[in-house]
Amino acid sequence: MKSVNEDSGAPAEHLEVTPVGAGVEIRLATPAGELSLICAPDRARELATALGLAADEADSVRTADPVTVRADELRRGDVRDGDRAMTVDGVRADGATVHVTWKSGAGRSWNQLYDADARITLRRRGR
Repeated sequence: MKSVNEDSGAPAEHLEVTPVGAGVEIRLATPAGELSLICAPDRARELATALGLAADEADSVRTADPVTVRADELRRGDVRDGDRAMTVDGVRADGATVHVTWKSGAGRSWNQLYDADARITLRRRGR
């Protein structure tokens, strides 16, 4: 995976994540040299979660005004507007009722039922 410095447009060198034995190696090359970190899979998952939460926060700062949709128009990846990130993990319509599975930034999941025409305000639409 390669990226660029958004301010200068200069290459941010190289970021590589690979399994090594029973661990995960994260290698980052910078103009000053290379940094390598090897961690256990559970720590790698914690890092991935933390990166995802930080990315959600960054997205919410630059996202335009929230959008409101009907419950039956929700789709996987939609993020509900509010104090904490709640992402749609699944949607199933059953007549006039919509079953929505939400997932928190901390990885907890729960189900809620809505009338199909209930209005849900979203911070960001899923892809």
